Parts: sequence; structure tokens; C-alpha cells
Amino acid sequence: MRKPIYDMSIFAERRRKIGQEIQGGALVVAAHPELIRNHDVHFPYRQDSNLFYLTGWEEPDSILIYRPGLKPETVMFTRRKDVERETWDGFRYGPEGCEREFKIEKCYPIDEFEKVAPQLLKEVDRVYYRQFKNKEVDERMQTVLETVKALQGRTGYGLLTIHDADTLIGEHRLVKSEYELTQLREACEISAQAHLAAMRFTRPGVNERQVQAVLAHHFYMKGSAREGYGFIVASGNSATTLHYNFNDQVCKDGDLLLIDAGAEYNYYTGDITRTYPVNGKFTDEQARVYEAVLKVQKAIIDFIKPGVVFKELHDMGTSMLTDAMLELGLLSGRKEDLIQALAQKKYYPHGIGHWLGMDVHDSGLYFKKGEPRPLEANMCFTVEPGLYIPADDTSAPQKYRGIGIRIEDNIRVTSHGTENMTTSVPKEISDIEKVVGKN
Repeated sequence: MRKPIYDMSIFAERRRKIGQEIQGGALVVAAHPELIRNHDVHFPYRQDSNLFYLTGWEEPDSILIYRPGLKPETVMFTRRKDVERETWDGFRYGPEGCEREFKIEKCYPIDEFEKVAPQLLKEVDRVYYRQFKNKEVDERMQTVLETVKALQGRTGYGLLTIHDADTLIGEHRLVKSEYELTQLREACEISAQAHLAAMRFTRPGVNERQVQAVLAHHFYMKGSAREGYGFIVASGNSATTLHYNFNDQVCKDGDLLLIDAGAEYNYYTGDITRTYPVNGKFTDEQARVYEAVLKVQKAIIDFIKPGVVFKELHDMGTSMLTDAMLELGLLSGRKEDLIQALAQKKYYPHGIGHWLGMDVHDSGLYFKKGEPRPLEANMCFTVEPGLYIPADDTSAPQKYRGIGIRIEDNIRVTSHGTENMTTSVPKEISDIEKVVGKN
């Protein structure tokens, strides 16, 4: 018999807080579908973040209905116990195990969802549900909602109003609790130490995939369940491709290596990018571009505090990086005109960062009622300016072509400023040059 490794009171408290907002309504959250390749080959399964956030439950083919203030409040639909299938696919808790181990008040087999759910939802006046993520569950929900309407008869209620569950849950996930910060800090530290190990391993002649293997080895050896997103290990001109993921080229003397990788720990993920020379020594041109990016990143991190509007960080990054492009000779003209024309996007096509937590691009609104939101203590996000100058860009100075640089750290807003959770991996040029190739 498997036992959950998490404290169930954590998930009960999260439900309680959300329940205070949706009295009279119900929240419906479904598991991620299980991905199966031809010939019954299963991909590693990772639960939907919202369902895990509320339950700690990690099995597929499951749906939670939460009805605060009603009895039962928590209802789960799960796979049945099936000894034969467990021989092939692994242990299942079944409805009884879900009730017993996960402290869910009532559980039913998933094949009874269309029969039982209408009886549960006819007692509420609205439903919070995420549409268009799982076609099969959407179809089941449509059937359930039509049944609820029929059960209501001519009462005038009609179809239940559907509200977005992502927005509801995402706002709770955005400001981290102390428990969440502990998990996120560990994910960041595992990620940072893996980057440090990769730096020490790197030297001319190694393959990008070998560097990826160093990262993955460190992730798993330090308790990570999986990487938080696909590895980017990009040497030379490949670093000018934002989401390069072939990771199969030989790292050459004189090139830079850009690594964007993060470990997931207890469903929280780090997200670090470092760029450094394969041979351990920046050229003057590489150092000039690198220092321009680092200057921007450090200035933005220093600017962060509660009350600052997140959009200000984006605007600050755009302004400072455009200054850098002008200084490097990548652009010419009046800065305000260039930004108005979006000319800076040629070399800096992305934003300055994103929320970080259970998902690498975590949930939570950037704008509320059309207005950019101010930062609050215990919001966590990345700061990741970059400059990307493709080798075939004939309008750029020859000496900078083929240089791609991004520097990314994971930041928590504190009551007065910031906590950088990824300082263990160096980013100053002098510190990098002391580490690369020194395995």
C-alpha cells in the first residue's frame, strides 16, 4: 500500500481559503489526461497543477468537485481499483483509498461522474471550471450541465453560470505561503547547483547533450522528480534561438553556451538561465554584450519592491536594452522612436520575466480589470533580459554576430525589496571564468 508523501492539511487549508470566495458555488477541477504513445508506451505522468494544489492527488482520470458549505464538501471521481491493470501500470488508490488517505469526504468511480455530478451541482448557483483544456472532460461536463438544467425543470434557473477556475485558483497560487516558498527555494537551489556542475563540466569538444545529462543527473540525485520544462542547451549561434531544444551539437572553442534549465521539486520549479564561454574565457566582444545584459538585470532586480507595477519592469527592460543596442551599434536613431516602432524586438523579442511556482510560467493575472497590478510580498517571478544577434544578421556589426545572451534569476518580493533564490550559480564574468571547465 502506497502512502501519500504530503501533509493533507496543506491541501485542506488551500480549499478552505478558496471556499471563502465561492460560497453557494462549486469548483470542478480535472486531472491532466494521460499521454500514451502507440503500442501502449506511457509517457511519464505529471498531475494538473490546480488539481494537485487542492488535493495532493497524482493519478489521471480524476475529477474534483468542491462545494464549500455543503455536505459533502469534497467529492472525487477516480479510477477503480483494478489488480490486473495495476500489474501493468502501477498502484491505484481507488475511491476507498482516496477517501482514506487523501481525506476526501466522498469518492466515486470516474465512470459514475455523469450520473452523480448532476445531483451535486443542482444544489449550487454557479460553477468554476476550466474549459478547453481537456476535450473529453469538457464533453462530460456538457452532459452534466444539461442534466442539471433538466433537473431544475421550469424553475427559471436554466444552465448554471460557468466562471473561469484558472483565474480563481491562479490568484491564490500567485502569492506564496511559507510552505510553498520552502519548496520553491529547494527547487531553485537544486537548479542552481546543477548549473554550477554544468559549468564545471563544460569545455571545448563536449556535446550539448552531455551537458544536459549533467544537469539531469544533478536534478534527480538531489530529489527532483523531473525537469520543470524542456532543457535548452544552446552553443554558438543556436543561443540566438529562444527555445532551441535540439541539444545535439558539439560545443566549440570560442563559442558561448546558453543553458536555460530548472528542476521541479514537490511540484515547484526553478527557472535559471546562464550564458558563458565554452573555453572559460570571454572575448572582448562577448564580454561587452554580456555586461550590457547583466547591467540591465541587476538594475531591474534592485528596483523591485512591493507597490512597483509589474509592467514597469517590462518597460524598464525595454528601455535599458534599447540603450544597450544603441551603444553596441545594433540600432541607430532616437530611442523613443525605435521603441515606438518595436525595433528593439529584433534583438530582444520577449518580456522581462514571468510568474514562477508550480508551473514555470505560473498562474496569476498580470492585469486586474485592465490595470497592471502592483507587486506584493511573496510573489515570485523570473527576471531574464537578453540580447540575441543571429550570425546571418548583416545589419549588425560583424564582431557581435552569433552572440546570444540571456541571464535569468528567480526572485521573491519581500516586504522591502527582493530575495534572489538563485544566487548560488555565478553570473559575474570574473566568477564565471573561475568555474568553467574546472571539474
